[in-house]
Amino acid sequence: MLPQPESSFEPQMQPRPIVIIGAGPVGVRLATELHRRVPGIPIVIYGAERWTPYNRVRLSSALAGETSWVDLMADSKLPEATNIETRLGCPVVAIDRIGECVIDAQRNAQAYQFLVLATGSTPHIPNIPGIDLPGVYTFRDMDNVMQLAARRVRTHRTVVLGGGLLGIEAARAMQRSNTEVFVVEHYDRLMPRQLDTAASEGLKRYIEETGIQVELNDGPTSIYGDTRVEGVQLRSGKKIPCDTVIISAGIHPNVELALRAKLAIGRGVRVDDSMRTSDTRIFAVGECTEHRGQVYGLVAPGLEQAAVAAHVIAGGRVQYTGSSAATRLKVLSYPVFSMGEVGNEQLPDFSREIIYAVPSKKVYRKVVIRRGRVIGALAMGDWAAIPRIQEAISKQRRIWPWQQWQFRRYGELWSQETEQQVQDWPANTVVCNCIGVTRGQLSEAIASGCCSVGELSSCTNASTVCGSCKPLLVELLGSETPREPVLFAKKLFGSALAAVVLAFLFLLLPGLPFADSVSVPVHWDAWWRDNFAKQVSGYSLLALAVTLGVLGLRKRIKGFTWGDYSVWRLIHTIVGVGVLLGFLAHTGGHMGSQLNFYLALSFIAATLAGGVFAAVVAREHSMDSVRARKLKTGALWSHILFLWPLPVLLGFHIAQGYVF
Repeated sequence: MLPQPESSFEPQMQPRPIVIIGAGPVGVRLATELHRRVPGIPIVIYGAERWTPYNRVRLSSALAGETSWVDLMADSKLPEATNIETRLGCPVVAIDRIGECVIDAQRNAQAYQFLVLATGSTPHIPNIPGIDLPGVYTFRDMDNVMQLAARRVRTHRTVVLGGGLLGIEAARAMQRSNTEVFVVEHYDRLMPRQLDTAASEGLKRYIEETGIQVELNDGPTSIYGDTRVEGVQLRSGKKIPCDTVIISAGIHPNVELALRAKLAIGRGVRVDDSMRTSDTRIFAVGECTEHRGQVYGLVAPGLEQAAVAAHVIAGGRVQYTGSSAATRLKVLSYPVFSMGEVGNEQLPDFSREIIYAVPSKKVYRKVVIRRGRVIGALAMGDWAAIPRIQEAISKQRRIWPWQQWQFRRYGELWSQETEQQVQDWPANTVVCNCIGVTRGQLSEAIASGCCSVGELSSCTNASTVCGSCKPLLVELLGSETPREPVLFAKKLFGSALAAVVLAFLFLLLPGLPFADSVSVPVHWDAWWRDNFAKQVSGYSLLALAVTLGVLGLRKRIKGFTWGDYSVWRLIHTIVGVGVLLGFLAHTGGHMGSQLNFYLALSFIAATLAGGVFAAVVAREHSMDSVRARKLKTGALWSHILFLWPLPVLLGFHIAQGYVF
C-alpha cells in the first residue's frame, strides 16, 4: 500500500526546484505543463544524453532522412524561461531520499522539493553468443541513430532482430541504396502486441512487396563472425549472412536508480493514481512506471501521466486511471491502427469479433465487442472514423446490432450523418496519437491565436510525426467559419414541415365524417367506402411507398451514385407528403381497429420521424451541432424502427381484403 499524499507545491521565498530526471518527450511535457500551471516554479532537468531534448518518436524518420535534425529537436523544445535549467550529458547516479537531493555523475548534489523520475527504458539485449561483435547496434536513442546513419551507407545486408513496431521502422530506414534487409521475429506474426493473425499477414505481404524479407516464428541462437558480424544463426538452422545486425527485441523499464533508492519496484517503478511512488516526494512517469500492474511501452500514456503529475505537483487534484494504449502510425507509408483488446489470445469472456476486409484494396478492419460494448479495434489502411473509434473504446460505448450489421457490410459503425465533427469531440479525446495531443489542447492553442496548421503544429507538435491527423487540424481550424445550409434547404424544410403537420393531424384529429344521408349531392366518403375506389387509392398508396423505398437506395447502396443526393432527398420528402395525402384518400383519416390500427400507427409514426429528420437536416446549419446530431440520430433510427413492421402488416392487410 502506497502512503497517502503530502501537500503539493506551495510558493516559498526561495523554493527548492522541481527536479526531473529524464529529458525525453515525457520529461519535456512535464516541465512544459508545470511551467504553464505555475510559471515561476524553478525546474531542473537532468538528461543522460548530451543532445538537446528531441522527439524520440521521430527517430526512424530522422534515420530515413525524412526529418531534419533541426526539426527533430524543435518538436521537443522547452519553454524559454530563466527558471528552467537543463543539465544535459549529466546522468543522475543516486537519490538521497532523507536529504531530499540527487547526486549526479560529477558527485554534485541538487536539492529538490519534488523529484520526478522520467528515466524511460532501455533495449532488451538477448544473451546470445556474438552479441558484442562490431556491427551489432541497438535503435533507441540519438547516438544509435547517428551510428546507424553512418553505417547505412556501407552496409550491404542488414538483419533486424524483432518484428515489432520499432524493428519494422528500423528496417524501413535502413533500406537504402539497394541494401538487403531481413526482419526476424520469434513470434508467429509481426507486431504481435498490436495485430492479430489476419492483420499481421496483410502487413507481412505489404512489407515483402517493398523488398524487405521477413522470417517469422524463428529467432537467433548466435551472431557469428571472427572480428565483426558475418551472419546470424537461427533456431531453425537457417543462416543469414549479413554485415549489420540491429537489435529491436523489446525494452526494459529503467528502474536501477529507483531500486538503489529503495522505492517500491515491480516490473517498473510503482506509482499510485497521482503518479506518486512509495515516497510521496517522488513521482514517476512514462515507460519506467508501473501503474495498477500495467507498464506502457508507448509515448502517449507517458504524456498523459506527465500532465497528471504536473497538475498534482501544482496543487491540483486529479487521478490517473490508466490509458487505453493506442497505436496509430504509418508502417512503410501503410496506415496501421490498434487499440484495446484485439489479439488472438483473448479469454472466453463473451467477447466477439466483427470483421470487414477488402483484400484487393489492402483494407482490414476489426472491432471487438463484449456484452454489447466496444473494447478494441484494429485497422489496416485508411479509416476516417479512427478518432471516434478511439473515443468509443475509451468510454466503452454501446454498439447496437444494426451498427454491427452496418460494419460487416460497409466497414463503418456510424453513418456520415452521425459522424462527430472534431470540434464536438470531448476535450480529452486524443487527436494526434503519436504525440498525445488532445482536442482540448488544440482548441486552447487556436484560442490563443494559432490560425494555421503550421502554427498549431509548432505550438502543440500535433501532426509532426506521421501527419495522419493533419486533416483533423484543418477541420478544427475551420470549425469557427459559418456553416452553409444543404442544397434546397428551404424546399426541404417546407416539405418536411408539411409532412410533420399532416402526421400530427392524423394522430390528433378524428377522421373525416361519413355522409349522414344517401341524398347528399356528393358522396365524398365513397373514396374510403367504395370497394373499387379503395383499391385504386390503396394501390396508388402502395406505389408511392415503393417509390419511397427506391429513392432510399440512393443512400443505402454505395455503388448507386447516379444524380445528386440532395435532389433525391428532396424528392423523397415530397413523395412522403404525397403518401400522407394518399393515406387520407384511402382511409379518410380513420385509423381503423386491431391490425389496421397498428398498420396506420406504424405508417404515421415512420412518416413523422422521417419528417423530423428532414427538417433537422434542412436547418442544421443554424443549430447547435451536438443537438442537431442527437435529433438526427434519434429521428433516423425511429424512422427505421417504425418502418420494419410495415411490410408484414401491409401483407396481412392486403390478404385480409381479398380473403374476407
